[in-house]
Amino acid sequence: MNKGKPAADQLQQHLQQLNNAFTLRMQQELPALGQHAERLLQTVELHEQLQHLQTVRDQLHKLAGGAGTFGFSRLGQRARELEQQAEHWLAILQQEQQSLQDFSRSLQQLATQALQPDPEQASLPPPAALGKASECARRIYILEDQYAIGENMRLTLNNFGYQAEHFTRIAELDNALQQQLPDALIVDVNLPDETLTGLEYAASVQQRLDEPLPLLVTSTQGNFDTHLEAVRVGALGFFTKPVDIPQLENRLERCFAQQQGEPYRVLVIDDDRELANRFSLILRGANMRVEMLHEPANIFSHMRDFNPEVVLLDVNMPGCTGPELAQIIRMNDDWLRVPIIYLSAETDINRQLSALIKAGDDFVTKPISDNALVATVFSRAQRARLLSNALSRDSLTGLLKHADIKEQAAVELERAQRSGKPASVGMLDIDFFKKVNDNHGHAAGDNVIRALANLLRQRLRRIDSLGRYGGEEFLVVLPDCTAEQALRVLDEIRLRFAELTFIAGGSEFSVTLSAGIASTETPSTDASELLDKADQALYAAKNGGRNQVR
Repeated sequence: MNKGKPAADQLQQHLQQLNNAFTLRMQQELPALGQHAERLLQTVELHEQLQHLQTVRDQLHKLAGGAGTFGFSRLGQRARELEQQAEHWLAILQQEQQSLQDFSRSLQQLATQALQPDPEQASLPPPAALGKASECARRIYILEDQYAIGENMRLTLNNFGYQAEHFTRIAELDNALQQQLPDALIVDVNLPDETLTGLEYAASVQQRLDEPLPLLVTSTQGNFDTHLEAVRVGALGFFTKPVDIPQLENRLERCFAQQQGEPYRVLVIDDDRELANRFSLILRGANMRVEMLHEPANIFSHMRDFNPEVVLLDVNMPGCTGPELAQIIRMNDDWLRVPIIYLSAETDINRQLSALIKAGDDFVTKPISDNALVATVFSRAQRARLLSNALSRDSLTGLLKHADIKEQAAVELERAQRSGKPASVGMLDIDFFKKVNDNHGHAAGDNVIRALANLLRQRLRRIDSLGRYGGEEFLVVLPDCTAEQALRVLDEIRLRFAELTFIAGGSEFSVTLSAGIASTETPSTDASELLDKADQALYAAKNGGRNQVR
C-alpha cells in the first residue's frame, strides 16, 4: 500500500477495481442468463419451468440491484422490469403447481376412502356457512396425534380461560371445522399415520377460507427448512417439542391483540395544510387515527394528549425546521420510542443524512404514492407498538408493569376529576399463593397467574386497564365505573376464577382470590391515596376470610 498516495485517489482506484470486476462478472452472467431463458422455452415439465424461472428471477434481481450502482443504469432498469415480469409468471406457475398437487392429494384420499353408507362430506363447507364461537372464551382447535401431549395442551389452555378442543386425526378436525370455525389453530407438523403432514393440511384449510386463521405450529424438528415451510403456510408461531405452553399461550394472546388492536395513532406535522390534509385522508382511509399540527409551538400538548405512535414530519418549515422539532421531541424520555419519519422534497443525500443523524428514523422523499405512504407509516407504527408493549408489559402475563399501571391510574383519576364521571380501581390478590408454589411447583404457580390475567382480559372492557402490581397481585383501572358496578364485575371474576381447575403433577386443584375496590366517589387527592384505599379494602377482604370482594 502506497501510504503517500492521497486517500481519495486510493478510493477511486478501489472503486474502479470493483467496476472492472462487475463488468467481467456481467460478461459471464449475461450469456448464462440467456441460456436459462433458452432452456425455459424448451422445457415442458411444470416443475422444471419453475426451477429455470426462479433461477432467472434471482439473477435478474441481483442484476437490477447492482447494475445502477456500477454505472449501468439502463441495464439495471431493464433487469428490474424483467424481474417483475418473472415474478408475475412465477406466481402463475406456482398456483398451477399447487392446484395440481391439491388435485393429486384429493385423488389419493378418494382412492383410500372407506365405503360407508351416507358418508359425511370431508371437505369444508363454503366459508359463509361457518360461524365463529359465540362464547366469550376463545375457541382453540389442536391437531396432535399423540393423545397425552394433546390432552395436556388442551387442559392447560383451558386453565388459561380458553375453550380448547383436541383432535388426533385430520378427519375429526375436518368434522369440527364443518360445525364451527375456531379462533385459532394449533397443528403438529409430524402426523405419521396421515397422508398429509400437519403443514400440508393447514395450508389446504387456509386456502378454503376467506380469511386465514391464526396458526401456531409444533414440531419435533426445529430446523430451518421446517421453519421456512411453516412461514410459507402463514404460521404466526413455531414451537419445538416439548412445548412451553405458557409461551405458546402468550403468542396466542399476541395474535388476538394484533387482530383487535386499536388503530395506530399518527401525528402529521406540516405547514402545508393542503398536503397535510391529503396525508391525513389517506392514513385515515387505512384505519389509522390522525391528528394534524401546523404550529410547531403546540408540539408538547399534542404529544402528551394524543400520544402518537408515529410522527410524520416535514423538513422545511418556517420558524422551526423538522430536524429542530425532532430534537425537541427527543429531549423528552417519554417520547424516545416514537418513530419520526421525515417527509420532504429534499433529495440531497447529505442533508437527508444530517436530518436523520440529529433525530429521526426514516426519510421519505416527496412525492410519495398513497400505497407507499400507508406501508411506510404502518410498518413503523406496528413495530413501535410491539416494542412499546414489550417494554411496558410484564413478560409472564402480558399486562402492564407496576409503574405503567400506576401511571394509568393517575391518568384516569385526572380524567374523572375533569369530567365529573366516576372511576374505580380494584386490587386483586390470589389467596394462599405460596401454598400453590410449595405444593405444586413454580410452573403451576405461573399457570395460575397467567390464567387470572387472561380471565381479566376476557371479562373487562377494552377501555379498562390491567396491570400486574407485583407477584400475585393485580391492579385494574375502571373508568366511568361506580364502586357498586366495580363490585359486581370483580365479584363475577372472583366466581369464575374459583371454577377453574388446574392440573399439576397428575393432581387437580383450584384457587380463589380476594379483591378490594376504591372509587373516586369518595374524594381522593391523588392516585396514590386512591390506591391506598383499594389496598386497605383488599386487606379487609383477606382478614374477613378471603375469597371475597370488599
